[in-house]
Amino acid sequence: MSQRPAPSGGSQNGLPYALAAYGIWGVVPLFFKLLENVPAGEVLAQRVIWSLPLCFVIMAFRRQLGEYLAALADWRVLRMLLASALLIAGNWLVYIYAVFTDHVLAASLGYYLNPLINVLLGMLFLGERLSRLQGVAVAVAALGVAILLAGALDTLWISLTLALSFGTYGLIRKIVPVGALPGLSVETTVLLPVVFVAAAYYLWIGDGRGFGSDVSTSLLLAASGVVTAVPLLLFATAARRMSYAVLGFTQYLAPSIALVIGLFVFNEPLKPAQLFCFVLIWISVAIFSFDMWQKSRAQKIPPTP
Repeated sequence: MSQRPAPSGGSQNGLPYALAAYGIWGVVPLFFKLLENVPAGEVLAQRVIWSLPLCFVIMAFRRQLGEYLAALADWRVLRMLLASALLIAGNWLVYIYAVFTDHVLAASLGYYLNPLINVLLGMLFLGERLSRLQGVAVAVAALGVAILLAGALDTLWISLTLALSFGTYGLIRKIVPVGALPGLSVETTVLLPVVFVAAAYYLWIGDGRGFGSDVSTSLLLAASGVVTAVPLLLFATAARRMSYAVLGFTQYLAPSIALVIGLFVFNEPLKPAQLFCFVLIWISVAIFSFDMWQKSRAQKIPPTP
């Protein structure tokens, strides 16, 4: 998603939206934990199905239906959004699985890694160059992952899958010329045939755990569409109203909240390897954020005549 220059005072205007978006993403494990008796595949299917109607309502309100239809009619755009749809569906499925199997800490770590993955992908595919501090941050994060290889290999795949899938998803969405909400709507549209089949299968086997089993479960599955679409809209609004650098600082709110929930609400054990990795990732994040702050400050300094 392309970033527009923030207007004067944009950080102040956009910050509440950013905090709301990342706050919702942070507490999402609490929501999905309510559905842990439902198969993860059915939760994913229902999440996709119920997010699309809300996306249509919001697009109609924002007058973005034309952009949605144009993206569907452009084969190059549609092909890339099909790839991004598969990536985000895989990301959602692994995240739901992580919550259901009490691996919220591993999921949190994955999203701490995500900005650093973005830096590496930008270097590899967009010709972007790492600054010296960014190189140090990536090296420190890589050391943390190496520690996980030695002491927490069983959950490493969750962290890396979430980080790599969402990072690659973001790379594609950065390249594709379509807005955040129309793009999400196209992604859910192309996924509909598969998720409808999955939803029909779970409804047919009727194991008494999924949609239609009871009112509360059905309502929660329908609400998963709101959980998907609303924070994305808040994020898109924040991105237009605040600088990229400030937005970069706020993105760590979500995995931080998830970390607290995993430790103190779900009582997940923190392995020594995970603890050392988290410490190194936080150091890496601090270095990375300091580098972003320096660049943002340098851009605000008027050139010398």
